Amino acid sequence: MTQLGLRPRSSLFAAIALALSASVLQPLVAHGDVKLPGFFTDHMVLQQEKPIRVWGWAEPSEKIEVSIGDDRATATADRKGNWMVELPARSASADPVAIKVTGNNEIQLTDILVGEVWLCSGQSNMEWRVQSSVNAAEEIAAANFPQIRHMKVPRVPSPVAADDVPAPWQVCSPETVGQFTAAGYFMARRLHQELNVPIGLVNSSWGGTRIEPWTPPVGFEGVEELKDISESVTQRTPGTDAFESALQKHLQSTKNWVAKAEEALANDSFIEPAPEYPSSLTPFTTRSQPTTLYNGMIHPLIHMPIRGAIWYQGEANHREGMLYTAKMRALIEGWRAKWNQGPFPFYFVQIAPYQYGDEAGSILAKFWEAQAAALAIPNTGMVVTNDIATVNDIHPPNKQDVGKRLADLALHHDYGKTDLVAHSPLLDSIQTEDNQLRLRFKHTGGKLTTSDGEAPDWFEIIGPNSGGFQKADAKIEGDEIVLSSAKVQQPTAMRFGWDKLAEPNLRGATGLPLSAFRAGEVPEFAQTIPNAADYELVYELDLSKLGSKIQYDVDRHEDISDFDRVAYLVSLEDAGGNVKSVFVSMDAFTDDIAKIGIPTVDANAKFQQTVESMNVYASDSSVSSGNEIKNGRIEFWPNNYSPNNAAKVPGASGTAFDFGDDPGMPVDGYGCMQVHNVSARQTVFAINNWKKGSGADLGIGNHSGEHKDWTFTSNAAQYASKKLQVLVRPVK
Repeated sequence: MTQLGLRPRSSLFAAIALALSASVLQPLVAHGDVKLPGFFTDHMVLQQEKPIRVWGWAEPSEKIEVSIGDDRATATADRKGNWMVELPARSASADPVAIKVTGNNEIQLTDILVGEVWLCSGQSNMEWRVQSSVNAAEEIAAANFPQIRHMKVPRVPSPVAADDVPAPWQVCSPETVGQFTAAGYFMARRLHQELNVPIGLVNSSWGGTRIEPWTPPVGFEGVEELKDISESVTQRTPGTDAFESALQKHLQSTKNWVAKAEEALANDSFIEPAPEYPSSLTPFTTRSQPTTLYNGMIHPLIHMPIRGAIWYQGEANHREGMLYTAKMRALIEGWRAKWNQGPFPFYFVQIAPYQYGDEAGSILAKFWEAQAAALAIPNTGMVVTNDIATVNDIHPPNKQDVGKRLADLALHHDYGKTDLVAHSPLLDSIQTEDNQLRLRFKHTGGKLTTSDGEAPDWFEIIGPNSGGFQKADAKIEGDEIVLSSAKVQQPTAMRFGWDKLAEPNLRGATGLPLSAFRAGEVPEFAQTIPNAADYELVYELDLSKLGSKIQYDVDRHEDISDFDRVAYLVSLEDAGGNVKSVFVSMDAFTDDIAKIGIPTVDANAKFQQTVESMNVYASDSSVSSGNEIKNGRIEFWPNNYSPNNAAKVPGASGTAFDFGDDPGMPVDGYGCMQVHNVSARQTVFAINNWKKGSGADLGIGNHSGEHKDWTFTSNAAQYASKKLQVLVRPVK
């Protein structure tokens, strides 16, 4: 066993490694004293049925003897003072044993139990304490479980892999349990009551943290989606080829500068500043950077056998969509590689519905989908929590059900209770039947039901000419659900619970809720628009080509004369591949087809008015869809403008840019192309400041900041692709 696993290849590297790791290196053991890791304390729980490891530090070549009952093992400290022994595995027992370590001094640990040890990690919902849970007073008063033990790893990030953390074990009692991880404790309580064995909880969690800091370097390796993180970590690790190469290059540059500086000094001449230390070699040190929490809070534990791990994290990463699946794989496989005890169980909690400000409801739904996709990793399980959420509080206090569901996964998979239905129902198949969809589920416990006795809610279906996803009528037939809607004649796809505020009523027979999911083939957005065939394309523009002069990719305005409606189709795709589209149509507000495109000075287009019979179809639920909207409004002009609401639009702001702005001088100014749904107090789409090209303002729905119409966002470059189509309905 080595202390840090670093192998500097020169005295310079050694100095750097020492500087980086000063806070986590073990000091030399004075006077030959044997020392154990800070979590080897009285009341510890050891994992049953696995060899018992004891390790620590001593004087080089010091002879160490470790005994547990009649079992003994010896070791000799290596030249760095490291030593480790293995003693025979033991079965679970409530009878305490002592650990005795003898070298030049003697250490004795008492009240040691053998049972089941679970690692509890993640962010604030794992760190959430029993004293903050629902019915806390009653739970604390009843917490007389001396065979449940808990230790809390201090919150310490580290740039290098630490060997030790001070984390004394505590015996569960009404005096101590309030500080325990709530999710972990309620899991432990159920396991203890079902198995009648001691349970040890290793609580290594930190509120507000992302997943990347908890992941070891080896986890990032081989995950193609995380190649950039892996390379960045490797670059910063002393002893690696990448680190050595970059540092040698910097060292040579510095030597060259020193030579020039000496020459300049001798000649009384000026010299340029010395080369800066490469930022790519600067170690990761904060709790938000990759590997730092693994280094400081997980790595010291990896020689400790465990049964498995539970994980409750994701709020800090929830905007990442399917990329989170790759990060879960890196974390799980990385931990398993470092523990070197095979694919141990890894059970995780799907984060709960939460309002997350003004962000689109589908963002969280896509994250739930990414969490569920991690179930493809062997020996994993997921707890669904959309039935115990507090949508205005990111910390649901009901951790009892969370812990029970985690325990049930372990009881089913690890402790032989295979008759226990521990998984939420999952979609097994989808089938189209005429004008409806039939869904078959597994893990139902025999049938599906609802918590309120009403029909299942939060189902939507879509098909050609449906106008997007529509609320579905859902009917339960045993372990199947049949979906239909009068608005969808040919359904091809469905989604369930697809919103950040979704708290569906659907359950399995055991009461376990279903996670958000989607299935089927979603038509192209344009195919879902009713009566789209009635419209003809006039202009098409790749919005990456915005600039002082607008040159349409398609321009057919001379081919069409009479029209009675105008429509706009805007599609924006972000860097993550998420596409948001909107189709808005309205009665013609001009008979001049040259004025319905981008309202440039040359187009001589200037409109600030209400439009009639506006229809909106959007791909995202954050944009209000509807037909025959009476309070549609357009603001089209090439001018500068101000938020004065000179037109007295009801509900518009007089201080922030929204749907009641006032054009001004100069005429060839900032430029505004906006469609609004005044009744919904919403921007349908905005294309502003097009002369700035990549600095233009583009958006669908309301912007989350002060200016809901996207003014001053300068965000066009953030979209991977962006397109505008202008259409009309010709008069036959």
